Amino acid sequence: MSGKKLITVLGATGAQGGGVARALLADGGFAVRAVTRDASSPKAQALAALGAEVTEATLDDRDTLRAAFDGAYGAFLVTPYWEHRSPERELVEVANLIAAAQETGLQHVLWSTLEDTREAIPAGDDRMPMLDGGYRVPHFDVKGGAADALFAASGLPVTYLLMSFYWENLLGDLAPQRDPDGTLALHLAAGDAPIAGVSVDDLGPIAVRALREPATTIGATVPVATEHLTGQQIADAFGTVLGEPVAYRPPTHDQLRGFGFPGAEELGNMFQYYAEFPESYLGRRDTTVARQMHPGWRPLTDFLAAHRAELTVPA
Repeated sequence: MSGKKLITVLGATGAQGGGVARALLADGGFAVRAVTRDASSPKAQALAALGAEVTEATLDDRDTLRAAFDGAYGAFLVTPYWEHRSPERELVEVANLIAAAQETGLQHVLWSTLEDTREAIPAGDDRMPMLDGGYRVPHFDVKGGAADALFAASGLPVTYLLMSFYWENLLGDLAPQRDPDGTLALHLAAGDAPIAGVSVDDLGPIAVRALREPATTIGATVPVATEHLTGQQIADAFGTVLGEPVAYRPPTHDQLRGFGFPGAEELGNMFQYYAEFPESYLGRRDTTVARQMHPGWRPLTDFLAAHRAELTVPA
């Protein structure tokens, strides 16, 4: 690793961070410091086997963050909002990240962010509820609002990676289910509207490209989306890979909000934002940019085929 610029990757055993860490290791042009809360975990050990330096840190401990950034040229930063679903805690995490990055003199920061949906949804709009004391979609609004503003005011050299729905979500709870009538069906609350999506395996090379081109990416917002697909197109992709027709049966946004699981209201608002504010949502996510930065991107059908072993078709 001698002579290579060191990149610290937060959340390296998670979805986004894992995609970035693997891409950096495969590229070979950078040294990688993979940050996790448990360096002994199988995922952490797998990254170590690929050549990463694995270290432990937490976002609520600024000292461990400084140690993780010490000597690094750059870093990929992501916050684990869905672990705690607390806007207040996320802003504390962001403040800790910024302080540690400033104190260690990082020369290029990649910040995984989203937009503030309140810029598109008027305060008096009653189509969806306000959540957590003033947010429409908290995990969007905190990042695109206060967090982005903190990064902009920090003086750090930041590339804003505007994330999208990642296709890996479709391999778990959102995968097609067998309905009572025997039909294999996709229940994604997207209505007829397209979803901007990307695989974290494609996020990784886009992040590598951003690090390689600081003159054009520092200060810029990079839309990380390779496709805009409707729910029906996603169902068709599943059908192709599974070898069985997959129906598309979307719940309404109100139905999703009413399901009662933790975060259901927020996800209902998120999908409603996708569907009813496409100028803001899709308009920010031109797929041309990501495709040019990563010409080897994979369409959803190819992604699902590559992960076929992870898809269990209900009997």
